[in-house]
Amino acid sequence: MSAKIESFKREWAEAAAKDVWRANAVQATSITPTAIHWAWPGWLALGKLTILAGAGGTGKTTLTIGLAATMTCGGRWPDGEIYRERRSVIIWSSEDDAADTIVPRLIASGADLSKVYILQGRVNGLGEVEPFDPAKDIDLLAAELERIGDVGLIMIDPIVSAVAGDMHRANDVRRALQGLVDLAERYDCAVLGITHFSKGSAGSNPAERVLGSQAFGALARTVLVAAKQEDSDLRVLARAKSNIADDSGGCSYSIEECTVRENITTTRVLWGERIEGSAREILADVERVEGDEQPDGDDPSDCLYRILKDNPLESNNAKSLMKSNGYTEKQIRRAREKLAVVVARTGSKKDVKSYWSLPQETDETLLVPSKPYSCPSLGVGTSEKKGHELEKGARVDAAEDFDEADAEVF
Repeated sequence: MSAKIESFKREWAEAAAKDVWRANAVQATSITPTAIHWAWPGWLALGKLTILAGAGGTGKTTLTIGLAATMTCGGRWPDGEIYRERRSVIIWSSEDDAADTIVPRLIASGADLSKVYILQGRVNGLGEVEPFDPAKDIDLLAAELERIGDVGLIMIDPIVSAVAGDMHRANDVRRALQGLVDLAERYDCAVLGITHFSKGSAGSNPAERVLGSQAFGALARTVLVAAKQEDSDLRVLARAKSNIADDSGGCSYSIEECTVRENITTTRVLWGERIEGSAREILADVERVEGDEQPDGDDPSDCLYRILKDNPLESNNAKSLMKSNGYTEKQIRRAREKLAVVVARTGSKKDVKSYWSLPQETDETLLVPSKPYSCPSLGVGTSEKKGHELEKGARVDAAEDFDEADAEVF
């Protein structure tokens, strides 16, 4: 009898021990180091949370849909980096209708619609539908990731909807977003949350301009920021913070209205050139509303014309000469637009060089890639036949030198 009692005691003790928690300190030698898995190198990491913030009217959702299109069909990222995979995308938006806004923008961006899934509520076995709540339905989202199998990007617009508590309280934000962070890591997909800038934050640290608690920016591994020049269509995308890569540099872009299918009017993003500098410098230049006086009454476009009238010049050299004459980045961009400066790139990856030249006063020639690696194949991507690096009005005069057989189709 005593033996049975002792046996029961041991079983109870073992069962009780299983319910006792302890800190799990793992020896570093047992952890295998791994590299960051990038979708867009330096900008959008798989398995991580990324925040995209900006003022209203900057086209944050449209540019994110452009990135989603690249994720679904391959091609090139805004800086020219090649993306060879094709993975699915899940989109949740509380602000835009799927039928009249999201899908037309996807079509305009060249997305593979068969690889895009739009969350339009939660449904039970009786067919009853309720709104999907990213703050409470993470388990349902995980089930969809399992079902689809190859999701590379989850877009949450706006990311504040994933917070059930007070978005201004750090603990509430961290607790709410941890589920998305864990989801991204478990399924090796990028989570891109869209949000606004705080009002009256212009001029401050861009990473701290994110609406709500600073925990949004702290928990995200990368914070991207978008801004628009007040009196033009010029917009910029910059890296404000990154714990896993360089946090400087940006890309210019514009939002173009276009028509798809049966006369459906929509918008798409057109990417411009890469921009050097910190996010604070890039945004300050675009958001600046004063200090645009022209030195000695000279027009910036006249100065740029004199710089480029004899020969093409590397863009960095042209900018330096303009700045040495007292012009700001904003004035330089205006001068480029006024002169319809031709932008051509040579090299690949980190060795790419950009050259500026004045447009030739001849009949418009065929727009073709200057090199096989310089832009997507015809009909692929977000800027039709011009490729990601050719701006409005640009020409490539040596069209006859390009051999389409050499072009790599992505």
